[in-house]
Amino acid sequence: RPARLSRLKQQPPPRPSPQLGGGSSSVGGGGILVDLGSGAGFPGLVLAIMTDWRVHLLDSDQRKCAFLRQVALDCGVHTQVTIHPRRIEQVTGIAADVVTARACAPLDELLKLAESFIGEKGTGLFLKGAQAEEELTQAQRHWTMRLDRRESISDPAGTILIVSHLKRKSQ
Repeated sequence: RPARLSRLKQQPPPRPSPQLGGGSSSVGGGGILVDLGSGAGFPGLVLAIMTDWRVHLLDSDQRKCAFLRQVALDCGVHTQVTIHPRRIEQVTGIAADVVTARACAPLDELLKLAESFIGEKGTGLFLKGAQAEEELTQAQRHWTMRLDRRESISDPAGTILIVSHLKRKSQ
């Protein structure tokens, strides 16, 4: 298994993609990525394996963090991955180029969690399921953002929401 992973690491990283925003927010460009509610490491740990980005994996479950730590070590990316075994709200001081999340929270709540990491200049890549449109309608009551959508290639009902220029609306 480690031999296969090392071959994956030797492959060239994905080319910069307009799907992920422009400039420094492109995967492969060497930025900072925060993965909220990392769980088993998708997409955050996979992106660490495929790129040279500094990746912060946030999950409050100590067992999941131990697993992530071991996989990062086995894959040879432990020096570019920081694992935060705390609740998302307790992690501060990271300005991310890209924030990712999959199956973490409804979009409105997810944007609250992501706000301190993403700021107005970062990009959010949020993998959402069949309820994406309902969640987006709810979130747009409280947030302004530039939004792009992509179909998920792994889930026919899934959508990838690409969020930038995130601002909380005045109450």
